[in-house]
Amino acid sequence: MSVLDKVLSLRPGNVVARVGPGSRVPFLDSRELLRALESTPMALPCLPVLSKGALPGLLGAARAEDAVLGLSCPHPLADRGAPERFVRAVHAAAQEAEHTRPLFLQAGPLRVTSTDADVLDALQEGLFRVVDAGFALVSLDLSRLTSYEAVEAVNALAGPLKERELSLEVSPPQVAAGGLVDACATLLEGLSQWQCVPRFLRVQDAQLGDGELDVELLRQVVEMAAAKGVAVAVADGSTGPARGLSSYVAAGVRKVDRTGPFGPLTLRAWAPEVREPVVARAQAAGMPAGELVSVMEEGLPPLTPAARETLEALSFAEATEALGALGAHRSASVAMAFLANPGGDLG
Repeated sequence: MSVLDKVLSLRPGNVVARVGPGSRVPFLDSRELLRALESTPMALPCLPVLSKGALPGLLGAARAEDAVLGLSCPHPLADRGAPERFVRAVHAAAQEAEHTRPLFLQAGPLRVTSTDADVLDALQEGLFRVVDAGFALVSLDLSRLTSYEAVEAVNALAGPLKERELSLEVSPPQVAAGGLVDACATLLEGLSQWQCVPRFLRVQDAQLGDGELDVELLRQVVEMAAAKGVAVAVADGSTGPARGLSSYVAAGVRKVDRTGPFGPLTLRAWAPEVREPVVARAQAAGMPAGELVSVMEEGLPPLTPAARETLEALSFAEATEALGALGAHRSASVAMAFLANPGGDLG
């Protein structure tokens, strides 16, 4: 049995059910990649797919760097068919490119705004669709809830993931007088009492310093989470050079969602007359215009061949820079060699 065949045997059941057992694309749970790369000084890269036209560039960068890669669907609950369309598009692009490096698929972050029964019921129904579509990691944004509400919400929503043994990511609830570390610790402690330990604790770059990274604060979050068996992820919304991402790795962060540059470059792929109403709707909805493209793309005019080529090239360049800064070069070969060994030891 080849290395790839052994790695394919580790795919979660929900993704195999979606793409079929004959697929040769190694979609994995991020849990497996964390285990395989535990001793490697890197953070798992996770990049948003705001347009299907960016997929060849994102996947091409992972092959060029021999890197593991996470791809996120920012708004998987935009409509009932969104999760399945996303997974189908990623799988088709990976198959066409004969992509054999490990991938993981992230849904969200999904914003949880209330613990009202109707809100949680609708979200749980959406989570079942997300899981059935093939996602192995779901991110929940709890920032609008109190600590007590956040624990209540996660316990109510985590069922579909716990049943399939898939991965959960949570953001801290509202930060009170005790600060970020206390808010995170209270959340994780509350969840542990209910035996609901997330895979990742996700913090925003804006929570880690005003303009400049507070490395000491980040290390405190990392150490606190590690003591509870949880890895830290950072959502990096900056549009500056990717080389600054290495500071997260040095502080012990295990996953970085590099979102900042991809919204503007995706939006620019469309002509001004298409962009303008998207920007207006985004402003009315209070969300970045680039993100809204991922929701509206099915209804937008198709990209011209030249625009698609440009989007692919720019996505490749941004992704390559991020992968390098996060230490992901050759991480795919290292992870696959580890996972293909039944003892989990490179020897």
